Amino acid sequence: QVELVESGGGLVQAGGSLRLSCVAYGSVFSLLAMYWYRQGPGKQRELVATISPGYGTNYEDSVKGRFVISRDSAKNTVYLQMNSLKPEDTGVYYCNARNVRVPSDEFWGQGTQVTVSS
Repeated sequence: QVELVESGGGLVQAGGSLRLSCVAYGSVFSLLAMYWYRQGPGKQRELVATISPGYGTNYEDSVKGRFVISRDSAKNTVYLQMNSLKPEDTGVYYCNARNVRVPSDEFWGQGTQVTVSS
């Protein structure tokens, strides 16, 4: 079982930056592929960024060049550095973890609100 605890959301003006954090408790962090999703108002949840246990990364097209996902194995933490924020980045951001050895083991955090004002 994995517990994910997110933090770092808030209100920021367009063009500003925020860094989200997600701490994973209860599992071997090195076996977890980590993901950040977001759900904007009236929208479906969408995948924003991924980082594998081997530190490979992928990004949704609209955030490429603005967002950076990283992980710190010493702290069992994944980060999402968000720069040049736009109003359309507004939403609840969720951390997700999947055990690469047991893909059916999938866990979600509670979400953290990001609001970007114009």
